[in-house]
Amino acid sequence: MSTDRMSMLKTLLAENPHDSFLLFALAKEHEKAAQLPEALEQYLALRQSDPEYVGLYYHLGKLYERLTQPAEAFRTYTQGMAVASRLLDQHAYSELAGARLALGDEDDFE
Repeated sequence: MSTDRMSMLKTLLAENPHDSFLLFALAKEHEKAAQLPEALEQYLALRQSDPEYVGLYYHLGKLYERLTQPAEAFRTYTQGMAVASRLLDQHAYSELAGARLALGDEDDFE
């Protein structure tokens, strides 16, 4: 089922390569399939094309954690918190702050 969904998402993205939801959905499908480098590539493409897509930052940070890159995860959560703050999205801000806090504090990543 996941392969069918991934193929469908790729087809839709070929028609609309900057659709933020499609980029996000494809990244999640790659994660489900344990294709972490491909998931990372999709998340980074999404961040490049739509840096205000606030949902991206939590999932990208978690992916960096899975890839044992805690400093990148911390930076990603921090960037996401700034976006959430600008968008007045308190829920996203709280989730990102909690994820960042679980990693440590700024002194741990200087």
